[in-house]
Amino acid sequence: MNKWSDTHCHIYGEQFDQDRKEMLLNAQKAGVKRFFLPNIDSQYTDRLLSLVREEPTMCLPMTGLHPCSVKENFREELNEVRQLYRQQESRLPSGSKIVGVGEIGLDLYWDKSFLKEQQEAFITQSEWAKEWGLPIIIHVRDAFDEIFELMDQVNSKELTGIFHCFTGSEAEAQRIIGFEGFKLGIGGVVTFKNGGLDKVLPHVPLEYIVLETDSPYLAPVPYRGKRNESAYLEIIAQRVADIYEMPIEELSRITEANTDEIFKL
Repeated sequence: MNKWSDTHCHIYGEQFDQDRKEMLLNAQKAGVKRFFLPNIDSQYTDRLLSLVREEPTMCLPMTGLHPCSVKENFREELNEVRQLYRQQESRLPSGSKIVGVGEIGLDLYWDKSFLKEQQEAFITQSEWAKEWGLPIIIHVRDAFDEIFELMDQVNSKELTGIFHCFTGSEAEAQRIIGFEGFKLGIGGVVTFKNGGLDKVLPHVPLEYIVLETDSPYLAPVPYRGKRNESAYLEIIAQRVADIYEMPIEELSRITEANTDEIFKL
C-alpha cells in the first residue's frame, strides 16, 4: 500500500466530534500515516493538543495564528503561539514536538480592515520560525502580491515552509519556487474541473509538491461541497499522478520525501 502524509488538516475541529476515530481509521486504510495539524487560534489549542495526546504517533502539532483570527487582540493571540512552543515539553505527550508554525499568512477575501495587523502577525511568526528552526505554513487568499512583499522582507536561507492550498497561477508558482525553501501544498482543488492546477503543475518540478486535504474544507470531486476528510487524500494523489503522468507509487515516494524534508523528520 502507498503511504501518504496529510500535511494540512484540521481534524481536531468540531466537524469530526461525532466520528473522529472512524474517520482516522478510514484514513489509515487509505494509506494516510501522518496527520499534520496547523492551529487556528487559542480557542482551538486544547482541541488540537487533546488529539495529539490520543494519537501521538500519527498526529503532529503546529502552533500559529490564522490570518482570519487576527483581530484587535492579535498580540495576545501571538503570545499564546509563543507560549505553546515554549511549554511544549509539559503540554505534549512524550516524543511529540511542535513541527511547524502555522497556519499563518494573509486573507483579504472576507475583510481587509486588519491587513496591517495580519502583516505584523506574519512577520513576527516568520521570525520566530527562523529562531526555532521550524517551517511556516502559509495561508494566502486574495493576497498574493501582498504576501510576496512580506516574503521579500523575511525570506532567508533559514526560512522554509509550505504555501498551503495553492491555487495560484504558473507565475505565482514560479515566484514561490524562487524562495528556494518552499513547497506548494496541493489539495482537493486539483480535482475541480476549472481549478486550473492541471495547467500549472506540469511546469512545477515534483520536488516542490506536498499533498494535503485541508479537512474539513475543500473536499475533492466527487465529494465537493461535503465535509472533507483525510481518507480522500488518495483521490487527490491519483489526480496529481495523472497530471504528472507517473505511477502513483512513485508519487508517494517523492511527496513523502518532500514532507520529511520540509518538516525535518
